[in-house]
Order: sequence, then C-alpha cells, then structure tokens
Amino acid sequence: MKHIMLRDLEVSRIGLGAMGMSHGYTGSGTDEPESIRTIHRALDLGVTLIDTAEIYGPYTNEELLGRALTGRRDQVVLATKFGLIAHGGAGPWNLDSSPANIRTSVEGSLKRLGTDHIDLYYQHRVDPNTPIEETVGALAELVAEGKVRHIGLSEAGPDTIRRADAVHPVTAVQSEYSLWTRGLEERVLPLLRELGIGLVPFAPLGRGFLTGKIRSTDGFKEGDFRHGNPRFTGENFQRNLRIADEVEAVAAAAGATPAQVALAWLLTRGDDIAPIPGTKRVGRVEENTAADGIHLSAEQIDKLTNLPPAAGDTHTEAGMRMLER
Repeated sequence: MKHIMLRDLEVSRIGLGAMGMSHGYTGSGTDEPESIRTIHRALDLGVTLIDTAEIYGPYTNEELLGRALTGRRDQVVLATKFGLIAHGGAGPWNLDSSPANIRTSVEGSLKRLGTDHIDLYYQHRVDPNTPIEETVGALAELVAEGKVRHIGLSEAGPDTIRRADAVHPVTAVQSEYSLWTRGLEERVLPLLRELGIGLVPFAPLGRGFLTGKIRSTDGFKEGDFRHGNPRFTGENFQRNLRIADEVEAVAAAAGATPAQVALAWLLTRGDDIAPIPGTKRVGRVEENTAADGIHLSAEQIDKLTNLPPAAGDTHTEAGMRMLER
C-alpha cells in the first residue's frame, strides 16, 4: 500500500471508514467478530488510517475499535470526531464545539478507544454558535498536552478553514467527495492546496451506490439512513442508476470492479487525498484496498470525470443545513 502525506501526517493512500460497522446502514452492529476481522485484515493489507466518531452508535463504534486495536494501536493513524453530541444536556445530533464540550468529548473518546492519544481529531460539523477560533484554540491546547496529535475539520467551508488554519495548522479536511459528489472542487480543494491541507474523502463509493450492487432500496432495513437520502429515492434513484452503469462499463474495460474504479479515479485527483471507504466485511476491504494498484487510462479518467452530476442532494434537508461549502 502506497502512502501519502496529509500535511505532515503520513497515512496509507486508502483508509478504512468504520462507521458502518456500528451505525447508519442495514446490518450495522450485528456482527462484531466479522467487523474486527475486517479491521485486522485492513491492517494486514497496509491500511493505516482508520476513521470513527463519538456519534457513531453513539459511542459503540469507538468501543469496537478500542477492542479491535488491542495490541495493534501502534499500527494505526487513529481518527475520530467530536461536535455532534452536546454533552451538557441536549445530547446526540446537537452541534456543540465549545471548549468545555470538546474536553468532555476527548476524554470519552480516549477511554473508549483505549488509547492515550488521538492521531487526528476532527470537528465533525461546524458549530455556528462557537467561533471557530475558540474551537481550534481548545484543540491546540489538547495538542500541547499530547492528547491529540493533529487536528482536522469535516464539511467545513473555505472561510472556516482559513480562519481555523490561522489559529493552528489544520492537517486534514474530511468531506464527501466521489464521482457523484464533486462540489468541493471549485472552492474548497483549491484552498486546501494553497494552505497545504490534506483531503480525506468519505463516502467515496456513494454510500454503496457506485459499486453497482444497489438496484433497489427494498433491502434497506429501518434505521438505514439511505431511506431518506434524496439520491436513493424515487426518480432520483432511477436517474442515478445510469451513473452506476457507466462506472460499471469502465470497470469491465479496466478489468476491475466498479468500487475499485471509483476509488482509483479519486486517487488520480492528487497525492494529498486519502479516501476512507467504509465496510464491515473482509472481502470488501480486500477489494477496496486493491484499488491502489488499478491503472486507469487517460480516456477512462476523462470519461469518469465527465459523468453527469447525480440527481438529488447528498443529505436530507436537515443534514444539508449542517454542511458548509
């Protein structure tokens, strides 16, 4: 597995998103032994960047990683996130990036993860009620104390990123980025290159859609957040199937799977990008990490780059309000 630099942090070029092992998708939290095997297999294949958050579960995903990484912590660049749980009373899915809340969050994450430091600590969503300077100032204190090694932002816009980086160097920004989610290319990605900040794309496979294996939502169980995702509903779903079909056609020509092609395309976008495809199965982590060795021709890259935009927003209306662009 090749490595790249997120600013001054070295990581594998393809990471692992652990969320779906515990949260958000059909079957989450139903097979801990397989999830742990998947984490161990990822490490064996050279994956170093593993991503979680306190909100996943909530809490149970960090606990799972803590158990899985026993004895192997030194092999991992461990990333987690805060800010979507207001510990002072409002609870989960309430924005709070105040310094006091960050203190509560980091201590909980350290305990659940079974570690004395977090390698990359992200603000999960920008909190409009707390100036970013106060948030990053609190994170800088955690860096000075050794509890956090690097800081990051998730789904932050250019102004927030620039203001944050002026207080303390931001190592990485995590945002949704894939063949069908390209919005950050115009304003965010150029700024990251200007400031030397790395990019960690989440949902690089379109929440499974770009694998070509989702032809219907009938198999989604209650609690799978794709039920309310505009790209997975009604006419949008049918229109987006055509994008998946185009990816599958390129994959057939390249002798690869659609998932590998979608990831390989992302890897052509720069040497400062480390996508974190999520899975809870050993076979899928083997498939995804093999994308590091897929070569796409210039013609194939051009065809993928010029696919039509996806139909529908990436989140529900409430979720979209938490995003900056």
